[in-house]
Amino acid sequence: MSALARNRVGQYEVASDLSFGDLSAAVAAGWRDFRAAPLYGLFFAAIFAAAGIGLSYYFYNRGELAWLIAAAAGFPLLAPFAAAGLYEVSRRRLSGDSIGWGPVLGAVKAGDGQLPVMGVIAFVIFAFWVILAHTVFGVFLGQSGLGATPLQTLLTPAGLGMLGVGSAIGGIVALFLFAITVVSLPMLIDREVDFITAIIVSVRVVQLNTFLMLSWAVIIALLAFAAMAPAFVGLLVVLPLLGHATFHLYRRAVR
Repeated sequence: MSALARNRVGQYEVASDLSFGDLSAAVAAGWRDFRAAPLYGLFFAAIFAAAGIGLSYYFYNRGELAWLIAAAAGFPLLAPFAAAGLYEVSRRRLSGDSIGWGPVLGAVKAGDGQLPVMGVIAFVIFAFWVILAHTVFGVFLGQSGLGATPLQTLLTPAGLGMLGVGSAIGGIVALFLFAITVVSLPMLIDREVDFITAIIVSVRVVQLNTFLMLSWAVIIALLAFAAMAPAFVGLLVVLPLLGHATFHLYRRAVR
């Protein structure tokens, strides 16, 4: 099989030579998009941050620290869908089209409902992760819980075992969701394509550019968790930057 054939998914040609120069250029372009149209980024980021604060308050108020930890660890998995409108902003800036709230908010209906289907898939995966994480917590700390000194509890053999197993499972779930969404979501905004084809293209991009795409996944995870630390405030900058940058990386990956 020729290299060209390996790099094609239907009518789409998938790049196999993405470099850190491409990634750097995508991030720079994403930052320019955010600076050029900041209100859209702040709007979607504020909604996502408010959802995170509300979810945290709900579990904390009920004293469900185990569920809170599980939900907080998996919450960044939903971030790509909060950026759907940002993909549309980047698409319009790139094509020279006018930008308005109507088309940007309408981006969630992209592809005759294909994007909402992806949203349902992601939410199911998120719920599955929360249940898995709570189960791991119960296996290791079910009897004692976190106690009065959560940090000390996490440093015990049982706590470290929970963190190790939970991180491994979470990493697998996060990598799976990243692989099927990192290209498929902006692609659904940008082209007339069904979600199955978009997922296949997304996975193919990750396969052909494994090291670079895994590096991008790690960068996203680190920035997202760091942005969540100060009461989710950091998401007001991080989410728009990552959303716009992801769109430009997709445009470099699918030619």
